[in-house]
Amino acid sequence: MAITDINAYAHLTEADVEALGAELDALRREIESDRGERDVRYLHRTILAHRILEVAGRAALLGSHKRSLWLLGTGALAVSKIIENMELGHNVMHGQWDWMNDPEVHSTTWEWDMVCASPHWKHSHNYIHHKYTNVVGMDDDVGYKILRVTRDEPWEPRRAFQPLFNVLLGLTFEWGIGLHDLALKEVIAGRKPKEVAIPQIKQFGRKVGKQVAKDYVLFPALTGPNFKHTLTADLTANLIRNVWAYVVIFCGHFPDGAEKFTVESLEHETHGQWYLRQMLGTANFNAGPAMAFMSGNLCYQIEHHLYPDLPSNRYAEIAERVRGLCDKYDLPYTTGSLFVQYMKTLRTINKLALPDQFLRDTADDAPETASERRFAGMPKVRGLKTAIAELRRKNLSR
Repeated sequence: MAITDINAYAHLTEADVEALGAELDALRREIESDRGERDVRYLHRTILAHRILEVAGRAALLGSHKRSLWLLGTGALAVSKIIENMELGHNVMHGQWDWMNDPEVHSTTWEWDMVCASPHWKHSHNYIHHKYTNVVGMDDDVGYKILRVTRDEPWEPRRAFQPLFNVLLGLTFEWGIGLHDLALKEVIAGRKPKEVAIPQIKQFGRKVGKQVAKDYVLFPALTGPNFKHTLTADLTANLIRNVWAYVVIFCGHFPDGAEKFTVESLEHETHGQWYLRQMLGTANFNAGPAMAFMSGNLCYQIEHHLYPDLPSNRYAEIAERVRGLCDKYDLPYTTGSLFVQYMKTLRTINKLALPDQFLRDTADDAPETASERRFAGMPKVRGLKTAIAELRRKNLSR
């Protein structure tokens, strides 16, 4: 099923893994020492672009009864919300800009434009997801508690509906993220203490109230007789932002090659093995500068998981170095077009809606679920990339 021995799966020795970790540490120090004015300019320009687009969108929606202005205002507002969500909110709250010591763009003070309260997201995402990346049973982002994305999770009748749940999650992604850390099922079952749960639920309720009042009452009211038109514009802009964020996040975590790990794999995990788990548990998608910007540079999901607190505008240059290290240590660098990565993700979600007896691949050698046991009986080679190529040749010769 999931990977238990990451060194064995990667076909690397302990010395190889520690050497890889040392090189990644050196790359971190190099980027940290080089942060400066050009990074600050990038951040300030991003904030300015977000604000200009929001103001332009709101201004256009004053005439939202006209179709052209509705489209213009909705489009500008949607792009503004995407930039705020992906390139600002997500990255600021990761602490990528804390080194500037600017209280306006600090991880401890930023509150983003979505229903999820920032403290809840920072716990479920920054801590749980990035520390226990793709560890089945510990990282709730493996399927977001409603989707089966690995055969390590047993099939249940409710899984038959997961193609529908997937669509609903994409359309309401900010709400799924907002409810993620509350763990309401655990609260109802009595496994989460009320003294912890009730303050969280209240905080979430306050955040929802602010967002609903802003987007669906205040701003539509400011457009007077165009209230309904502006209301639909705000709904549409949030919908576009939700779907885009969902696609970007899913393409970074669920296409083929984004591996899963057992809890046992964490026993005595070294710093180098943590790096290796991030590299094997995530995936990129190909993007030019514009798409990279609109994705919050999360087209470089591998680099983001290696260095979640380094400025996102540096991920492109870091990626070149990480690719080089993958070649040096004979590791796969999982990437592809956005369309291909999402189609692979969608195939996994729809396929795993079925009971295991209807699935063709083995539990240790499937596109979405693999373990070191997939290489049983094969000659030992150095490097996962070569091992996978040898396995494919072996399977084709049968």
